[in-house]
Amino acid sequence: MTQPHTGRSQTGGSGGSGADPSGLDVHTRDLSLRYGKTRALDDLDLDLGAGRIHGLLGRNGAGKTTLLSILASLLPSGGGVVEVGGRDPFEDEERMSQISLIREGGNTVGDETLSWNLDLHAAIRPTFDRDWAGHLVTQFGLSPDAKPDKLSRGQRSAANAILGLAARAPLTMFDEVHLGMDAPTRQLFTDLLIADVVEHPRTIILSSHLISEIEHLLETVTVLHHGRLLLSAEADDVRRRGVTITGPVAAVDALGRQLSVVAMRDLGPTRQITAYGELDERLLADAERAGLEVSAAPLQDLFIHLTADPTAGNTSGNTATSDPEALS
Repeated sequence: MTQPHTGRSQTGGSGGSGADPSGLDVHTRDLSLRYGKTRALDDLDLDLGAGRIHGLLGRNGAGKTTLLSILASLLPSGGGVVEVGGRDPFEDEERMSQISLIREGGNTVGDETLSWNLDLHAAIRPTFDRDWAGHLVTQFGLSPDAKPDKLSRGQRSAANAILGLAARAPLTMFDEVHLGMDAPTRQLFTDLLIADVVEHPRTIILSSHLISEIEHLLETVTVLHHGRLLLSAEADDVRRRGVTITGPVAAVDALGRQLSVVAMRDLGPTRQITAYGELDERLLADAERAGLEVSAAPLQDLFIHLTADPTAGNTSGNTATSDPEALS
């Protein structure tokens, strides 16, 4: 399994504090949690380096929210090791104050004003910028006197995003922060996040199903599937290794045998495959000689194919694999 090269080796190894002026690193080993007979997390080994923007991807029920909740000390782990900045965050008040998890419905007191909520977060978070938070309320088109219970879903999401941005916590996690936001509001959020992380470095984890909206932000990509780690790698490596190849069936198959094919689709006499692998100069030359069309596969497409359920009904002619060994 390919792992990000920006994990604990950048922050002093397992014996250090993991502290970094640019944020907090994340380290898990054999992390597990069960809900009854369901394994929400299954022996998860993960290293996320400090001071970077990490994408956490997965379908509903993949274990994303469970993982983030454990990192935020909202849930105890069911087994294994979990460290944030070199320490187990559970019931560690100092470490908990340095971690912000933004999730739908979990960050505001609904029957109090936004101004009151900002004051509350400023009182409990040492890094919270109350003045900037007030400016953000205006930028997102909200009223400081509005109460979250009276806002639309998109407006509540914007209010939560404000809390996450202004917290400037060394580890800031956004769990589906885009829910209900319209396109201009989503763009405003990403623009503000990029600009502020440059000025105030910290570790960011973005969990979202709207991958196309955040793809350009991500420095690493982690994909969970049924509670297990399917892929964890540098985002640029994933982008470089994901390709779509289109052309005559025999020629496409000949090239595809040298790659990990995650999806295949027939279009009459033409075959299109989505593959994950190293397309070196020799393979590119082979593709050109065979008259094949080679293009980068969007991260969204790779995600869909990698996490496809091979037992589900398939009427499109597509095939896919989600075998982790095929992606190493």
